[in-house]
Amino acid sequence: MASKRCRWRVWGAQLALLGGALGCAAPARFPLRDPLLVDNDRRPFSPAPEEYVSPFVWDGANQTIFRPVAQFFAVNPAGPAVNVNALDEVPDSSWFTNRMGARQLSIAELVRGSCAERTLDPSAEDGAWPIDKGKDNGANPGFRVNVPGLGKFMLKTDPKDEPERATGATAIASRFYYAMGYFAPCDSVVYFRESLLRLKPGLTVTNNEGITRPFDAVALKRLLEGASRRDGLVRMVSSAWLPGKPLGPYTYEGVRDDDPNDAIPHEDRREVRGGRLLAAWLGHFDSREQNTMDVFIPANKDDKDGPGHVVHYIIDLGDCFGSNWTVEMLSRRLNHAYVLDVPYVLEDFVTLGTIERPWERAERSAGIFNYFSSRDFEAEFWRGEYPNPAFSRMQEGDGAWAARIIARFTDEDVAALVSVGKYAPDDERYLTQTLIQRRDAILRRYFSRLSPLADLRVNGDRLEGVDLARRTGVIPNERVTLRARLLRDNDSSVSELARPELSADATLSLKLPHRSLASDVGDEDARRYLTVEILNGYAKGPLRAHLYDLGPQRGFRLVGIERPEAG
Repeated sequence: MASKRCRWRVWGAQLALLGGALGCAAPARFPLRDPLLVDNDRRPFSPAPEEYVSPFVWDGANQTIFRPVAQFFAVNPAGPAVNVNALDEVPDSSWFTNRMGARQLSIAELVRGSCAERTLDPSAEDGAWPIDKGKDNGANPGFRVNVPGLGKFMLKTDPKDEPERATGATAIASRFYYAMGYFAPCDSVVYFRESLLRLKPGLTVTNNEGITRPFDAVALKRLLEGASRRDGLVRMVSSAWLPGKPLGPYTYEGVRDDDPNDAIPHEDRREVRGGRLLAAWLGHFDSREQNTMDVFIPANKDDKDGPGHVVHYIIDLGDCFGSNWTVEMLSRRLNHAYVLDVPYVLEDFVTLGTIERPWERAERSAGIFNYFSSRDFEAEFWRGEYPNPAFSRMQEGDGAWAARIIARFTDEDVAALVSVGKYAPDDERYLTQTLIQRRDAILRRYFSRLSPLADLRVNGDRLEGVDLARRTGVIPNERVTLRARLLRDNDSSVSELARPELSADATLSLKLPHRSLASDVGDEDARRYLTVEILNGYAKGPLRAHLYDLGPQRGFRLVGIERPEAG
């Protein structure tokens, strides 16, 4: 892959829309135009980018040692995310598609995830799954089958000392990521008889150390002997081959120089930064660049080199829900500290190790999820295996954005998603309850500072929305603490109090009075500008909705939303 550098190619029209979301002290003035809902980053280009190979060890060493040293001498403070539209949301793009945040997905949609009709059939005849490629790297060995008329699927086993956990975690977590809005593969737990497999002669496999071995009948038998089983059937996770041409991982900083659509540094994208909160929820400590994949989607499927565009996937999620390492202390530290956590090391040195850490209190669960629990879970302090440059730059607004989507996952949704892991009943109940408790901890933290009001819309002469903190039970559903004021002419000195109405399902409704203006007053005249500021009584900061009063006939038009911190 060509060298990376930060390029700023944000078009003028987008800057006008994004700029309003970055207001600081005074309420910003938003232009009278539609917000940016779809980023035009899927414009076809050619040739296809070069493949990027991410060395297995290098990224960890770079993010743990070399990058922090370089950043220590650099002036590069984290500012607001760049790709935020006027509604304080992320537009659809080649990185992210608004799903759960845009509407409530049905249980069927959640369970289906990114899987359409391309799923393996375990009832097929013997030899129907020809193996054409082996896999000998990563924690979960496996192989690829290429089924005529159906396509390619990677099949992976559980680690020998963790039966069922990783295969189920991969299937469950990929659906959480997909529902959240990310591009994730179709991963499904499958039970099958060995006779379905047919090995292509002459296969070899190369591991992370560069050692090549035959992948023959003996290697396949050894692999299957280590796989989980039920009722004589082999349990593996099946991952449908991604569409398009694989380009290797994407990085968590910089841009691809060979992709003209890649204009925003990855560490400054809100969906990449906010992914930290979803990783914390699921315990996806292995959220590093090697577990991502860029693919080039050609406009003409028969021309793999273009023209086309790049789509960015998150893959290999088997570490979620309590991965176990051979070193016990490392297993206890996962999701609490980096493998080499210099700040904690220095703090322990200064305090002579007197501070009790969460991993010192960690206890194994009664089931298969090792140290994954809701005890001592604080999403704000969650850490992966080693520093992730985008996660490290997550701002309060990025976390609040992710929390607003996480809040859409109901208890029933979580239970339905856990069911696709095909765990034993006790393990399924434990994981469901733990995820619900961790979700609630995230909401309590990230709904306490920035406003959790969402789904704002104009309905006639009323501004409506939902208080996600009340709807999810983070705070009681009462209206006593709700306050609102209307600011005219973008001037905080000209205001009037208003009384929001609150329904049983935490829907807010606020009457908007029209201003009497002459017919010749232009639509963008400052006298038509109205800012509605609402405090829900729990979050320290208000929600500010920016509107234009276009008169009784045309009504109000919502053009911007801000969620500033208090003060």
